[in-house]
Amino acid sequence: MLSRVGRFTVRRRKLILIATVVGFIAAGAIGGGVVDKLSSGGFTTPNAESTRAEEILDEQFGAGNPNLILLVEAKEGSVDDPAVAKAGIALTEELLAEPSIDQAFSYWSIGSPPPLRNGDATKALVLAHIDGDEDEVREAVDELTLKYNRTDGPITVGLGGIAEVFRQVSTQIESDLAKAEGITFPIIMLLLIVVFGSVIAAGLPLAVGAISVIGTFLVLFILQTMTDVSIFSINLTTAMGLGLGIDYSLFIVSRFREEMRHGMSSDDAVVRAVETAGRTVLFSALTVAISLAALLVFPLYFLRSFAYAGVAVVALASFAAIVFLPALLATIGTRIDKWVIWKRPQKEVGEGMWHQIAITVMRRPWPVLVVVVGLLLFLGAPFLGVKFGLPDDRVLPTDAPVRVIHDEMREEFESAEAASLGVVAPRAEGTSLTRDIHEFAAELSRLDGVARVDALTGSYVSGLKLVPAGPASARFADAKGTWWSVVPSVEPLSEEGEELVADIRAMDAPYPTLVTGPSAELVDSKAAIFSRVPLAALLIAIVTFAALFLMTGSILVPIKAVVMNLLSLSATYGAMVWIFQQGHLTNFLDFTATGALDTTSPILMFCIAFGLSMDYEVFLLSRIKEEHDAGADNETAVAVGLEKTGRIVTAAAALLAIVFIATATSKITFIKLFGVGLSLAVVMDATLIRGALVPAFMRLAGDANWWAPRPLKKLYDRWGISDADPEAEPAG
Repeated sequence: MLSRVGRFTVRRRKLILIATVVGFIAAGAIGGGVVDKLSSGGFTTPNAESTRAEEILDEQFGAGNPNLILLVEAKEGSVDDPAVAKAGIALTEELLAEPSIDQAFSYWSIGSPPPLRNGDATKALVLAHIDGDEDEVREAVDELTLKYNRTDGPITVGLGGIAEVFRQVSTQIESDLAKAEGITFPIIMLLLIVVFGSVIAAGLPLAVGAISVIGTFLVLFILQTMTDVSIFSINLTTAMGLGLGIDYSLFIVSRFREEMRHGMSSDDAVVRAVETAGRTVLFSALTVAISLAALLVFPLYFLRSFAYAGVAVVALASFAAIVFLPALLATIGTRIDKWVIWKRPQKEVGEGMWHQIAITVMRRPWPVLVVVVGLLLFLGAPFLGVKFGLPDDRVLPTDAPVRVIHDEMREEFESAEAASLGVVAPRAEGTSLTRDIHEFAAELSRLDGVARVDALTGSYVSGLKLVPAGPASARFADAKGTWWSVVPSVEPLSEEGEELVADIRAMDAPYPTLVTGPSAELVDSKAAIFSRVPLAALLIAIVTFAALFLMTGSILVPIKAVVMNLLSLSATYGAMVWIFQQGHLTNFLDFTATGALDTTSPILMFCIAFGLSMDYEVFLLSRIKEEHDAGADNETAVAVGLEKTGRIVTAAAALLAIVFIATATSKITFIKLFGVGLSLAVVMDATLIRGALVPAFMRLAGDANWWAPRPLKKLYDRWGISDADPEAEPAG
């Protein structure tokens, strides 16, 4: 099949190039504005208890946990001074009158409970809830930010809350993406010139990368009209599109130049490159796409969005490498080496550095295996102490305006007003309703980790009603039910916050209740994500095994590939815990360690890094298998295969690592983690795994590398995919 594809691209080169250029322009025109259409949320779990409770709060009570907070500071005196109190009440009423606000209350409007002011009484809080979905909240907070960050009479006002946090996160990501692209492209171009030695050849991978990125923007633009898509998927699109475009182009262009050096015409070299390297690209694309598609089993659309972007970018990168790039190569022909900057001396097979590395490793396979595996396990050990959380304001740099506001609240206020828990009883009726509400509110306020409870009957601290019911208390009930607002005194996204949720859910409430709020969302998200991890891992393992079996006809080699990839990932995970959870390198990398990793990050990194590591595995195995099928013994096939791929894999890994390192310049912590983690995974995989573990293992396994039970051998003989005959019909 690939022979026919190769010949088609040669014969129809002009048509393919024209169609690609037209499609690229159209995709850019339509999909170029996709960033403004995407959502910044996606971290909550549909159908979880916390999500259902949030929906009931909105639909039944017209309320919700505060997602907008105004930090009010008295210019002189205290927040209890008459002039300041008057300004605070006026501010609360003004905010409540906003069309997008369905709930607003403040220190002054609910009877001045102490937790709503700081220790020296110079600052107090106004809390509000913006109604609507994530896009409506983002649109509303854009306007509210401009209006309420102000100095007004005797007070100054600063804006906080989770809505403002994610607005600033989205804005920061757009800025970071532009900066990363500005860093990446010049460096990548220079390194491609070093790798290829030719300006013309160096420009080809960038063209393939651009096609995959812009094409994916169009796909995401279409998808967002049908479902929620996270803005964070743009970072993956750019990094993976450019990275895979470079990887796949390196494979194709290197094989094309190799075949021309062996005396083939440029047209025949194109066909041969598609037959061989194109096969590798297809298998690589399949394994990467499968790894990313596994994210679809998770309910959070933040993770699902990476599957949408990842599968699209892989498909487009492989299509561009197998169809567009060969057509371009057929057009360029021998001119690919025009504008040569330098020419790398060609060595005979058996003289290259990677050949010598393979031979050295295979002479002492056991020591190499023990040392490298031991090192990887040692590096992975910190992951045993991993803790998980959700993103909050601390993912932003310390000088971000909303981060400054939240740090002030965190340091100066006794309670986490921005992260209250809602305990919702949608059906609460009876003659003892008022007494039941009062008693349960008092009981809730006595729990460890609770600063205050607000309810229909008033506000409670440590079991005592400190503030009686007032006009603002009416928001806690309707004709059918009621709810309690539980303000924690502990960090919401922490083990203490999770324990508080467990304690509330374990209480004997007077009516059936549901619990929502950031701490509850963390508990529910962890349960939903980790319950799906075995399924995702099983899908990746089965399909990867099947793909590698169809390529190699071996049982042992696919198992080895999966195990080695897991070893590599364990070391990467350990580094992520050591750096981002435990807080090492915080000054160097400029982030705030919170003592936990974002719950979604290990899942996301596993799927992406596993797919990328299989990319290099497929490339190496395809050349080893090619040599073995040509009659080479096991050790020779391994040495020659590593020699022919080592330089290219190293170059591809270095270039891809630079793409991810550029991503790591982001000021958003979990994007920084994503970039640093994947950089480490790619480098480790291309060096320790491919350069040491693969030759050591394959030397020890010997001829068993290519063994399969007879039924599977028959299956491979019928359905397996092997390299095309080198004497394939010439292109014409």
